Amino acid sequence: MDENRKKIIVNELLYWKKSRMLPDRYCDYLLALYTVGSQPKEIKKHKSIMGLDLAKITFLLLIPISALLIYFTELSIILQTAILILFIFACVFFVFYFSRKVKLMHVPIISSALILLMGSVGLVSEVYRENQKALYAALVINCVLWLLAGLKLKFQYLWISGVLGWVLIVISIFI
Repeated sequence: MDENRKKIIVNELLYWKKSRMLPDRYCDYLLALYTVGSQPKEIKKHKSIMGLDLAKITFLLLIPISALLIYFTELSIILQTAILILFIFACVFFVFYFSRKVKLMHVPIISSALILLMGSVGLVSEVYRENQKALYAALVINCVLWLLAGLKLKFQYLWISGVLGWVLIVISIFI
């Protein structure tokens, strides 16, 4: 068959698959038939996008898992801290891993920042139960880290969060 004709048929099959005119199984079978087993770039791209979405969901799920771990379990503070540190290292690892894919890089950064905040507040609240200054110090350190990371990485949401957190801490101290 002529290559130009194959290309037209493959594009039409991709359109049918995208608009759900045929079931995915049929489209995949016909695409494999017309491309002689090799997948077109559009299908490979779609699979990689699905993998990136799965990674985003995984990192976003780490936040409520961390909250459940801190506030609703009877684990020792050492074990809670170890698990949270593991979550933070996983997020930081994937920040470096996804640094070329800038859109996905933000989700692990946000997840690690929030897990670090929850973990440090939980740890300080457990160790220094009656000392409010230690809690404020932990919050200030988190805000400074967010501010510095936002300025260094040029992410507005981080330095805005750092500044707003700092302002809220100052307001809560003096009110």
